[in-house]
Amino acid sequence: MSNGIKIMDEESLVLGLCRLEFSEGLIKKIRSLIAGIIDWNYFRNLANAHGVSALVCHNLEKLKLLESIPDEVVGFLRGALMLSLSRNTYNTEAMGEVLRILNNENIRTVLLKGLALENSVYGNEGLRQMSDVDILIKREECIRARNTLIRNGFTSLPVKSVFHELIIADTGKHLPSLIKNDTSVEIHHELFGGKKNILTSMLYDNSYEIEIKGEKAYIPQPQMFFLYLIKHLYLHEMSNESQLRLYTDLVVLIEKYRDEILNYDLLTYASQAGISEILAWRLEPIRDLWGISFPTWINDFINRWHNPESINKFIFFLKSPKDNPPLDEAGFYRHVVSDIPGIHRKFLFILGDIFPSISFMKNRYKCSGSWKVLFYYPHRIGKLLWLFRR
Repeated sequence: MSNGIKIMDEESLVLGLCRLEFSEGLIKKIRSLIAGIIDWNYFRNLANAHGVSALVCHNLEKLKLLESIPDEVVGFLRGALMLSLSRNTYNTEAMGEVLRILNNENIRTVLLKGLALENSVYGNEGLRQMSDVDILIKREECIRARNTLIRNGFTSLPVKSVFHELIIADTGKHLPSLIKNDTSVEIHHELFGGKKNILTSMLYDNSYEIEIKGEKAYIPQPQMFFLYLIKHLYLHEMSNESQLRLYTDLVVLIEKYRDEILNYDLLTYASQAGISEILAWRLEPIRDLWGISFPTWINDFINRWHNPESINKFIFFLKSPKDNPPLDEAGFYRHVVSDIPGIHRKFLFILGDIFPSISFMKNRYKCSGSWKVLFYYPHRIGKLLWLFRR
């Protein structure tokens, strides 16, 4: 239940369709919501803004409710589904090439995020909208994997700074994106951060084998995958880049793998990853707004970390996904720096943030001439001092 901000029918309908399983009671509620919708353009735009148009279309068709929707909206949703299916098919073909190249080098490749979800829970029907391909490679092999792909025609986006290039395997969520034929591949090597936890290794080693385009690939086991997606969602929220589709990923994983995910190990691993509070705050809307039931001990866990404003913040995000800047930008930056191993690497990372490459600065500040970017370096120093003093 929300304590202040009202959820409109259009928003409730989008939320209700962000899942794969429907009870009779929920279907009845969705029919009732459709009958009361006034602003179908808002419904369409909201589904699009949250990256769930393809799934919404599929579910309306599955529930035989498309005939109750205006033709213009149906046309838009069907177009989004076909576009997503086309894009996912293209990414799958490209992933086949990546796997062939890496398998030939005996590099084990674990799929992450969209492509892994599409193959494990969404049914490979274009329901999980995605733009790029994410893979996990062992830290010890990620540079070899990157160089192998570059030798086979992939081009790397530039590193932010020469200082960052020195610690390329120790910073950020992934290595600089590799591009080929309109496909972007992001190589991850660390998913949970921290200095002592071994959760990334556990996820990598325990992933199960599948086949894509005749090539061997791996997908994470549900529970560790769920925890990674919680952390991934948090990072997107801190960057003001979140969408409802990231919450939907969590919902559909619970729908399909409830017993594998919701056991006591979930809280143990969350504690090891340092994301207990993050987990509790993301489980709360899944329970209270999606209506997913949890065992008593998980409800107790959620209540222990309860934030009175969390549901209202989620509802504001539901209404406006792009207007949610992080409340503690400085704290988030310090968290990023703290995850980098070694004082010297931390120093190089900060130095790279202060003095990015000229090409990065020209793109970041929309400068046509190289000399103009020089005026922005003092600004970056000032912002960094502000971040650390807050």
